[in-house]
Amino acid sequence: MAGIGMLFGAAGASWAQSRYNLQPPQSPIATQIYDLHMLVLVICVIIFVGVFSFMFYAIVKHRKSVGHKAAQFHENTTVEIIWTVIPFFILIGMAYPATKTIIAMKDTSTPDMTIKATAYQWKWGYDYLNGEGEGISFFSNLATPKAQIEGSRPKGQSYLLEVDNPVVVPVGRKVRILTTANDVLHAWMVPALGVKQDAIPGFIRDTWFKAEKPGTYRGQCAELCGKDHGFMPIVVEAVEPEKYAQWVAEAKSKQGASVVDPNKQFTLAELMALGEKVFAGNCAVCHLASGKGMPPAFPALNGSKVATGPKDAHVKLVLSGKANTAMASFKQLSDADLAAVVTYERNSWGNKAGDLVQPAEVKALRK
Repeated sequence: MAGIGMLFGAAGASWAQSRYNLQPPQSPIATQIYDLHMLVLVICVIIFVGVFSFMFYAIVKHRKSVGHKAAQFHENTTVEIIWTVIPFFILIGMAYPATKTIIAMKDTSTPDMTIKATAYQWKWGYDYLNGEGEGISFFSNLATPKAQIEGSRPKGQSYLLEVDNPVVVPVGRKVRILTTANDVLHAWMVPALGVKQDAIPGFIRDTWFKAEKPGTYRGQCAELCGKDHGFMPIVVEAVEPEKYAQWVAEAKSKQGASVVDPNKQFTLAELMALGEKVFAGNCAVCHLASGKGMPPAFPALNGSKVATGPKDAHVKLVLSGKANTAMASFKQLSDADLAAVVTYERNSWGNKAGDLVQPAEVKALRK
């Protein structure tokens, strides 16, 4: 593939910047994919020009109006051999580099670090499974302001491609990505890094990349996954190893500070304040900040039988979701977050249940 890269180096560098071509490759696999793409494109253009040139030449030079008479022949063994052998060698010429690229894409052995990417409707959850960042976990949500989405403010440069918590990786290290999903089919895709892998509920798939230089690389879920499919971007920040070590230290410190004692007794005010944040990040996209929802797919929480009924049933619904509906399970949230959001839903808008849910109650209902 190195030879192919040199062959198309000059033209490829300018074409890669074109809005009509693939994104500029920023990893070894992405470079192989781009070189393969350019090779096949050039071969197809040559075939197209050759075939149509010959066809138009034959039409013009052998037309009846210039007195040409059609040749009478039944078959020509030499021609048949030629038009069989030439396409065969063309296909072999494309199949060989394509096979090498596919094998390289699937070689996830000996990674320097492994990150599990879990898809949810509609966000990503990340768990650093080994390496310096082992134990770090977080959710990554769309960070584009709602005002831009609704059109009341001008759209930013990274419209719908920005998140609150990006995936941070060190430059020059092989990163293995394990993909799975909590609800429906999704796909983890970052074009500049040459990565696209389906995330399937109940299965673990894997892929890998190695960022060659520092930068911010953006992607999206590439499998139609529901109402907000276009609102779950992926952002990978590749940084120098020293900066990565600093990020790991800060992330672990922040994560340790955010751990809540499951036996702590929260006040109603504390639960309402936390619950409002959890609701905004996980529930408002379907049920709206006003709690009025978007019936029938997303029922209102304001005045609903769930939010004003028995609190255990409310907690169980949020924990497990509801089959054959858009209500997904939120068991990935912590006990404190679940207790807070249920309390918030039961005591907001027109709901006046007056009760509250403690983390210990959620923990008991998980069993």
